[in-house]
Amino acid sequence: MLVHSRTGKWTARVLFAVLFVPLFALPLLVILAASFSTHWSGAFPSGPTTAHYAAATRGESLQALTTSLVTAVTASVIALTVGTWAALAAAALGRKGKRLLDALFMLPVAVPSVVVGLAVLVAFSQPPMLLNGTRWIVILAHTVLVTAFAHQSVSAAIRRLDPMYEQAAASLGARPSYVLLRVKLPLLLPSLNAAAGLCFALSMGELSATMMLYPPDWMPLPVLIFTATDRGSLFTGSALAVVLMAATLLALLAVSRIRTKASYR
Repeated sequence: MLVHSRTGKWTARVLFAVLFVPLFALPLLVILAASFSTHWSGAFPSGPTTAHYAAATRGESLQALTTSLVTAVTASVIALTVGTWAALAAAALGRKGKRLLDALFMLPVAVPSVVVGLAVLVAFSQPPMLLNGTRWIVILAHTVLVTAFAHQSVSAAIRRLDPMYEQAAASLGARPSYVLLRVKLPLLLPSLNAAAGLCFALSMGELSATMMLYPPDWMPLPVLIFTATDRGSLFTGSALAVVLMAATLLALLAVSRIRTKASYR
């Protein structure tokens, strides 16, 4: 903490609590309380029950969670592969080429995700790339949306790398492929893990583009949460939201442990 006096530290902690709790923690706590309730009593949910979780962890809900996990993992792997390759290629380009490549990857982030969903729907609803009505169009849209974050994260890590490691390996006779696989990528591993976690979290919560693209047999959990609350099933939707948060947090904790181990390599 940058505040060194005791009074300043307590003031900073109080301000943090005053700002953090109402803006971030309280809404999530309300969702958690609603997931165990049957109705509202005044300003708070009441009627304790666990029936919503019984419905949220089986049948259609479990299938939707599996769909979200498969979509997020697949999109993250593809995005990380493409984003890393583009970042490595951009590092070898001139300043103008690098700026052009960065702008190309950031374009899907600069527009609303519903626009990206519409673009993917229009582009892949005709032969020879007919993906409309399949799970692959959802995975493709998620990949397009999260690749920019993987690219930016890896690009920033490449700029921080000390070129002495590569030069030392090259001076010892290592081939470029060996330098890439055994020197450069291991040094980038913490940033790759961080990018993978970010891509996964963003994909798990993506709704706008998914609503335009998902087929009936490939409904991710955010869509099911939206449809449940839209029908008035607020408490069931809250339980589904808690399940989504828990699954995402568990995955991020696993990635964080891998990143921590990688940072000590």
